[in-house]
Amino acid sequence: MAEAGTRTPRERYRSQMCAEIKEHAWAQIATAGASALSLNAIARQMGMSGPALYRYFANRDELITELITDAYRSLADTFRAAAASGADLTALAHALRTWALDDPQRYFLIYGTPVPGYHAPDDVTAIASEIMTPVLDACAALPSDDPATPLDDHLASHRQWTESQAPSVALRRALTFWTRLHGILSLELAGHFDGMGFDPAQLFTAELDALSAP
Repeated sequence: MAEAGTRTPRERYRSQMCAEIKEHAWAQIATAGASALSLNAIARQMGMSGPALYRYFANRDELITELITDAYRSLADTFRAAAASGADLTALAHALRTWALDDPQRYFLIYGTPVPGYHAPDDVTAIASEIMTPVLDACAALPSDDPATPLDDHLASHRQWTESQAPSVALRRALTFWTRLHGILSLELAGHFDGMGFDPAQLFTAELDALSAP
């Protein structure tokens, strides 16, 4: 993609239009969920005809793919920045929670209920796998007295989703970290802890402490 200063006026206009379309899409998702996303409704909100909007996104799935790609890239960039500053597993976990709380709809689009009828292309899932690399590296750096298990051998033989060469014990810990913390985050963001009389941040921290222990 051309740098902003070298793009033609037409390219800049197209970029601005795509950004505005995505803003309206996020507003729709926040109101009715991703399954209700409608390009025709967005076109009406922007004072455009449906065919005019389709010059920017050919169909609903193409727009959803763009939104999901942006969300994954945002989290990947967040983790990459944290890793560059020497972040450990605790820092990555809190970076994840902050990122999720900043925009729950963005979080649920990629980690919530799948959009009916939508299938992400391979290049989108490849971005998702980038997110796990700093998590694997952080887990590999943790002290561990855990012996290898048959599950570790199974996971080690099915690592096509990542290029990391982390030991299988670290892989198991990374997957445990990922699933358990996402479980807490999903419940918190969906409001399932409301009225229960405790701070979800403390529960998140307690679970993280348990995951980080040797």
